[in-house]
Amino acid sequence: MDYVSNLFLIFAVIDPIGSIPVYLEATKKFDPVEKRKIAIRASLIAFGILLFFIVIGQIILESMSVSLDAFQISGGVILFLFALTMIFGEGKPEREKNNISDYRQVTIFPIAIPSIASPGAIMAVVLLTDNHIYNLQQQIITTAEVLAIVGVTCLLLLFANTLQKQIGNYGIMVISKVMGLILASYAIQSILSGITNYIVKL
Repeated sequence: MDYVSNLFLIFAVIDPIGSIPVYLEATKKFDPVEKRKIAIRASLIAFGILLFFIVIGQIILESMSVSLDAFQISGGVILFLFALTMIFGEGKPEREKNNISDYRQVTIFPIAIPSIASPGAIMAVVLLTDNHIYNLQQQIITTAEVLAIVGVTCLLLLFANTLQKQIGNYGIMVISKVMGLILASYAIQSILSGITNYIVKL
């Protein structure tokens, strides 16, 4: 198991830097103390959601009689489509900023979901902790990597104002598109692996 590549994949799907403009827009009506609380709470909620799918996600799939190959292919397709929106679409920041409708509940939506715990991130953590492929030790390491990236995201949000001034919205958009390209490559590899495994079993 390549833990370094997994770490980069998790970083790509969570996209901590892309969460900065979403966070700034969502918290613009709060004072600095409340902003810090929102950053920490949103990160904890997002990790809780991802941990839930790490532990329960595969059980739900198996109870629905979904095979590993089918899940790997479908998961790859979803991740690929998600990556395309990062590369060719408006971009994660603008899309999620436009979804803000209630500034009193921004901790959960859109900061925790879908900015940090995005559909792509949920799909990725389930794929990376599959019980049929990875043992308990590997799954624990992957979970620790998820926690580390969420922790990095939390730190970036706490220093969001300074980072936005240094990088700028254009820089954030460029980084988000690069992350989308990395994610697209992983998604295609997942699809090819699923198809190959299915053909071998025939």
